[in-house]
Amino acid sequence: MSYDTIIKGGRWFDGTGAPSAVRHLGIREGRVATVSATPLDETGCPELVDATGRWVMPGMVDIHTHYDIEVLEGPALEESLRHGVTTILLGSCSLSTVHVDAVDAGDLFGRVEAIPRQHVIGSVGKHKTWRSAQEYVAALESLPLGPNLASFIGHSDMRTATMGLDRATRDDVRPTRSEVERMERMLTEALDAGFIGMSAQQLLFDKLDGDLCRSRTLPSTYARRHEMRRLREILRRRGRALQAGPDATHPHTILLQALHSIGVRALGRNPLKTSLLSAADLKAIPFIIYLMRLLGGVVNRAGADFRWQHLPVPFEVYADGIDLVIFEEFGAGAAALHLQEKLARDELMRDPAYRARFRKDYESKYGPRVWHRDFFDAQIVACPDASVVGKSFGQVGVERGGAHPVDAFLDLVLEHGTALRWRTTISNHRPKILKKMAQTPSIQMGFSDAGAHLRNMAFYNFGLRLLKHVHDAERAGRPFLTVEQAVHRMTGELAEWYGLDAGHLRVGDRADVLVVDPERLDSSLEEYAESPVEQYGGLSRMVNRNDAAVPLVMVGGRTVWREGHATPLLGRERTGQFLRAGETVDPLPASGAATLPSAS
Repeated sequence: MSYDTIIKGGRWFDGTGAPSAVRHLGIREGRVATVSATPLDETGCPELVDATGRWVMPGMVDIHTHYDIEVLEGPALEESLRHGVTTILLGSCSLSTVHVDAVDAGDLFGRVEAIPRQHVIGSVGKHKTWRSAQEYVAALESLPLGPNLASFIGHSDMRTATMGLDRATRDDVRPTRSEVERMERMLTEALDAGFIGMSAQQLLFDKLDGDLCRSRTLPSTYARRHEMRRLREILRRRGRALQAGPDATHPHTILLQALHSIGVRALGRNPLKTSLLSAADLKAIPFIIYLMRLLGGVVNRAGADFRWQHLPVPFEVYADGIDLVIFEEFGAGAAALHLQEKLARDELMRDPAYRARFRKDYESKYGPRVWHRDFFDAQIVACPDASVVGKSFGQVGVERGGAHPVDAFLDLVLEHGTALRWRTTISNHRPKILKKMAQTPSIQMGFSDAGAHLRNMAFYNFGLRLLKHVHDAERAGRPFLTVEQAVHRMTGELAEWYGLDAGHLRVGDRADVLVVDPERLDSSLEEYAESPVEQYGGLSRMVNRNDAAVPLVMVGGRTVWREGHATPLLGRERTGQFLRAGETVDPLPASGAATLPSAS
């Protein structure tokens, strides 16, 4: 029996959580043909991979990204693929590009996800040929995709295309009956095309870009009970997922989202699969994580199918000047970000009345919030004034005659603009709590936000970092998960919940494969680098560089990443495909994939 690839002698994980074992894998025509305890016949096999001392597992699933724009001109999605993510979900936070035009897409994505608006408009304007979800899928599959894709349909996308962005973002406007029916048809058509569900948003500090509706919240936040109930019922009947972001300023909305998930099977009412943003151990509200875990357990015992999304690593963010989404959550910060011109912003930040307002917001420690609002816990990492590098804004204020931390911050922003770079950790800072969250069944290991906030954070390697956490604890004799459980949580568990043909590595499964060197799961995983994004005009993006930890990545049985480098396939020939919910997906034939023209 001949094979296209043999992976020899690695510790094999099948993605189900079952015990691992040293095995030899034979791959043929894109699928796992053999898993053997004894060596395989290598005769005629063109690709031999020695995985001795390494882990062989299914490619990981990233359940929360914003690659909707980047995939159009950079379909290899290398920054995720190089870290072993072989299945990527698009359409998060009520945002997708299925129905909106280029300008509306720019207004929706630009400020909320910190993707340069002009590049959103340019990419969507250049590539959009589709007018329906089915045509969108076909357009994606005409590209040389690196990883596999799946997608939510964005509620703000549908609402904007139906009502127009202005009407869709007015408190005094409700969609007409025919407009709600049109959104229902859009959702149904997307589910028919294989979308995994719908994403919605109630979070009030996600603001629009552009001029027409600048600083209004996303269209999904304006939807009322009747509209959402009708869309939820379609998802419930079809067994598809609702990804939602509740309004943190009104905690009862979190409870309502969880209660809506409850089904009564005896009455023919299915649970509504609900994935909520997000489970985080916030510095600002340290007790909230205990309530989140409790809520998930209670409603699931009551008949819900409810999950929290979670980034399983410390949530460290960087900022250039005042350009960071956390400032949107209070009035003074949002007022500065509302202004597009630097001169206008500078004038505002010099205004004593504005500074007094900012100090008042900063000192208010009560009520729901994400940022801890402590400039003593915010370190300057780069600045033309080298004397402040390595210090907090609070320290700078003390050294400058006891200035208030807010004034120290604003003074430095005025003086240096975006050349002032700083960082802080917002959440997930307590290792013991991270371990408990990783053990909690109602919490999903995802939420990388890959493709968004390009200057603010980089969690493309979140899966490797969880594996390191688990491996370190195991070697120290204090395990909190087995490696098998950790692999399952980031592969098969997620694929099964979203109904995707992914996340497993058994005989007959499509060969989406990740090989990990456990000895290289080291401190380098916590470091950041920068790399230009060609399709965004060379914008320098925060990235992770842990190539030694990932010797091999395969998609559909074809090697796309090997020993720190992309293979000639990646970005030139299609290896990934659109995974339709509830359907088995055959591997692509080597000769039947979309290709890019030769550079020559």
